[in-house]
Amino acid sequence: MAIIVIGGGLAGVEATWQIVRRGESVILYEMRPQKTTPAHKTAYLAELVCSNSLRSQEVTTAVGLLKEEMRRLGSLVMEAAEKTAVPAGKALAVDRERFAQYITQKITTHPLVEIRHEEVTEIPRNDIVILATGPLTSDAISEDLKRITGKEHLHFYDAIAPIVYADSINMNIAFFASRYGKGEDYINCPLNEEEYNRFYEALLKAERVPLHAFEEPRYFEGCLPIEVMAERGKDTLRFGPMKPVGIIDPRTGKQPYAVVQLRRDNKEGTLYNMVGFQTKLKWSEQKRVFRLIPGLEQAEFARYGSIHRNTFIDAPRVLDKYLRLKNLPNVFIAGQLSGVEGYVESAATGILAGINAVRLLKNMPLFSPPPTTALGAMISHLTNIVTKDFQPSNINWGLFPRLPKKVPKRERGKLYAARALNDLEKWIREIINE
Repeated sequence: MAIIVIGGGLAGVEATWQIVRRGESVILYEMRPQKTTPAHKTAYLAELVCSNSLRSQEVTTAVGLLKEEMRRLGSLVMEAAEKTAVPAGKALAVDRERFAQYITQKITTHPLVEIRHEEVTEIPRNDIVILATGPLTSDAISEDLKRITGKEHLHFYDAIAPIVYADSINMNIAFFASRYGKGEDYINCPLNEEEYNRFYEALLKAERVPLHAFEEPRYFEGCLPIEVMAERGKDTLRFGPMKPVGIIDPRTGKQPYAVVQLRRDNKEGTLYNMVGFQTKLKWSEQKRVFRLIPGLEQAEFARYGSIHRNTFIDAPRVLDKYLRLKNLPNVFIAGQLSGVEGYVESAATGILAGINAVRLLKNMPLFSPPPTTALGAMISHLTNIVTKDFQPSNINWGLFPRLPKKVPKRERGKLYAARALNDLEKWIREIINE
């Protein structure tokens, strides 16, 4: 019996890495470059197709804690991120090309990894399989999953933010700053009330890429298209991605009415990502409307925003706590297909699937992390049968068991993290000593 990983994204490479770290061989299927997707641009493994940010570094945040847990479990993604990081304040952001190159080199040169660049259209029934085909899972695999689970798949739509060439930004208007004077990691484009109103009206009227007749627009709340946010009210953007709080315009010495922030997208600082500006506007409209933002009047776009369908399973009904399909327990589901949302969360599920795939091969008991850990809290979300309309989620403190006693809000992150890391270390020792 072989261990097969299908999909070379973040979850797939993490699963592969955990398997070979334990001395077992693995066959990794990645259809690119033989067959590409609407979102991918390269043939690298672990290509980041949306933002280049892995979010907060602080362990007192839920995602920061998850990253620390991943490091302690030998995460390849965390190793690569730290090797290819670019300045982003308290966030961990990477040079996306170097990041993917680093992981591709580590996986492709490992003697226990066999890579097959071909599309898999049916899930193998007689091997141990980790299915990590991601949000753009093919129709063929989706149909096979329906046959196995007997469940229709849910879906939502994820939008990608544009990337701008740094030298096309007007730095006579834009300026470097982080909120509350904590560094200069972002380029900020300030807007006064009149400029904001003009941009807002143009955004509402801009032409969008139409959905196909069979597509239902169910967006993930944490990644709404900028134009969808705007429809919720005139000030929604000013309290969301365009909030000016903590930013001072050096030209006026005052806080602007609204601000657009751009985050460095590569190590050289030649590319900048428009933070929170994921969109489904037509490309010509993006160029017209986004150039209404002061500082971006002559902006040149290295990549326009776009929208694509994300596929995920009804996890509480079809997965067990080890990430296996209940109807076919030699098949693990990892990454966004499992119903987690975000780069870090996707990679983390790959770690768990890889560990348990090896244990299944060796006829050893499978492990699920303690629910008090960030990884365990995600598993609790994926297996919460109470929810009737399952939706993907980023890691957040609401998924964790409550603390034993009420504490001030500013102290909660520290206590959640201390409890989680203590329980994680016990769990790791249990795995090692098994």
